[in-house]
Amino acid sequence: MTQASGRKVFWNGEFIPESEARVSIYDSALMFGDMVFEMTRSFAGEQFKLREHIKRLLAGLKILQIPLGMNVDEIEKACLETIEVNKPCFRKDDEHRLMIDVSRGVLGLYEGVIDLDPGPNLIIADFPLRWTVAAMGPLFDTGINAVVPSQRAIPASLLDPKIKNRSRIHYLMANMQAAQIPGNNNWALLLDTDGFVAEGTGDNFFIVKEGEIITPEGRNVLRGISREYVMETLAPQLNIPVREANLDLYDVYLADEAFMTGTPFCVLPVTSLNGNPIGSGASGEITRKLIEAWSGNVGVDIEMQIKSWHGEIQSGAPTPYNFKPSK
Repeated sequence: MTQASGRKVFWNGEFIPESEARVSIYDSALMFGDMVFEMTRSFAGEQFKLREHIKRLLAGLKILQIPLGMNVDEIEKACLETIEVNKPCFRKDDEHRLMIDVSRGVLGLYEGVIDLDPGPNLIIADFPLRWTVAAMGPLFDTGINAVVPSQRAIPASLLDPKIKNRSRIHYLMANMQAAQIPGNNNWALLLDTDGFVAEGTGDNFFIVKEGEIITPEGRNVLRGISREYVMETLAPQLNIPVREANLDLYDVYLADEAFMTGTPFCVLPVTSLNGNPIGSGASGEITRKLIEAWSGNVGVDIEMQIKSWHGEIQSGAPTPYNFKPSK
């Protein structure tokens, strides 16, 4: 048994012990994966792009017609209260990783039959960012080997990936397939149903060609907050041209460099595709500039911070980025 953490979870306006935070087996989230969510991070304790995450959450709730009945300010207030309540449980070198979940609630079949309040559930957890990134430090040096699985990205015409939802079994399938490839640092890179590069299983993909940053069109991908930050803030700040385009694997093989973006790690180099080096096979100049500029903007050495946590969390369980098969 592990010692109780002391962390508390915001649950529909109340704070309850993390160990008691449970969704009912009759909740639509469990029955259908019917849940919208966001995950954030802080830099030096300050939340990064929190309102942008909340706005994307509300957009998903609107499209899926989940009537939460709260606005950006109200959800932001709940998030900041959750952080404040949990601060005593964090180390000085920790960053706050919020997980904001909204489920539709108990299915109508069971309302009135079980002793649960009807309607949506807003659940906000706050845990150390190092849980997510503790194994990623070496990737800033070695880079990721992008592996193309047979599992395709689900197109927006079937299940819109721009809604950040919990119906993500295709991501897990892609990670399972990538895990069968020999070698280390294999991350799945999904193609869409037209054969164009789409996204990773929790990250967006970019290449660099002749000094220009190029990323897949926003049609069949989650339009990440980090993706947006690179395109709308960092690239203009560095006077680097950036655009969206349909990319096939040929474009990636011939790229000068490549990288992934995601909220927890910000930017990680992709140095090979299916074991074939991209560019020099090392982290590229523009990738390095993006990491350095981001670090300067937020006042945290992103790479060094993540490297400082390396090895703290050891687990054989699947993650959003990798699947480790049972031995």
